Amino acid sequence: MNLQFSKILLFISLAFITISYGQDQKNKRNVANIDLSHWTLTTPAEDPKKPGKTFDLNYPEIFDFASNDIAKKYMYEDPKDKSIVFYAYPSGTSTANSHFSRSELRETIEIGSKNVNWTFAQGGYFKGTYAIEDVSKEADGKYSRVIIAQIHGILTDSQQALIGQKDKNAAPILKIFWDQGKIRVKTKVLKNQNASLKEMLPAEAWTDDKGRDFKEKIDFNTKFTLEIKVSDGRLEVIMNGSESFVYEDINIKKWGVFENYFKAGNYFQSTNPNTFAKVKIYDLQVSH
Repeated sequence: MNLQFSKILLFISLAFITISYGQDQKNKRNVANIDLSHWTLTTPAEDPKKPGKTFDLNYPEIFDFASNDIAKKYMYEDPKDKSIVFYAYPSGTSTANSHFSRSELRETIEIGSKNVNWTFAQGGYFKGTYAIEDVSKEADGKYSRVIIAQIHGILTDSQQALIGQKDKNAAPILKIFWDQGKIRVKTKVLKNQNASLKEMLPAEAWTDDKGRDFKEKIDFNTKFTLEIKVSDGRLEVIMNGSESFVYEDINIKKWGVFENYFKAGNYFQSTNPNTFAKVKIYDLQVSH
């Protein structure tokens, strides 16, 4: 009798654990198709515990973005079309090495850690489905610009020590903009292509190329897909599965010395009062 009772208790306990785990997993889901366990969030808000610093959500707090009193103003769900909206405006609070505000996700290959990143030799794949919900206009009547995806460089410990830099910030090798209804792609080029390793590590050793626009116009609330394919000495950006830009020049090859991470969301490119942008993401997939 005792043995049978014990078996019943064990069955009930296992059932309870299974249900609890299932509920926990359900709570971690969002209306979009984004696995937030591999991302951290930076918002335009100031961290109340760290004056002058942005309010960020790391793992596992990022799962509760929709109920976080600060974060939910800048990253929130639209259940009608199953997207997550990233809202940014010139809040006066920005990350180091920038004067622009952002509501943006930062990739973390190792859950909860920003210390593990990837090189071009290791490769990477990014695919995101977006829509631009709304963007303000500047005084000249043109829409404000917004960066919606990036590949950002980061220094290793040894590289940081080599140049004596206070942080690990490196240049972003790729920036993808929404700019006046067009998707614009910019990569970095070396100011001196004969630079030594030590000379090419600082962000100021690199500058933007002229940029390229995809032909297709992207109006407000129009879904579009971006893919980024990275391999040793090669970078490709694809829009809507058709038009693509390929970069295989000396600059991309020399970029191989850096580690990197993907970014996605709304890195707003205006500091003018009353400007803003709202970027929607429906699906976000990354692999290495």
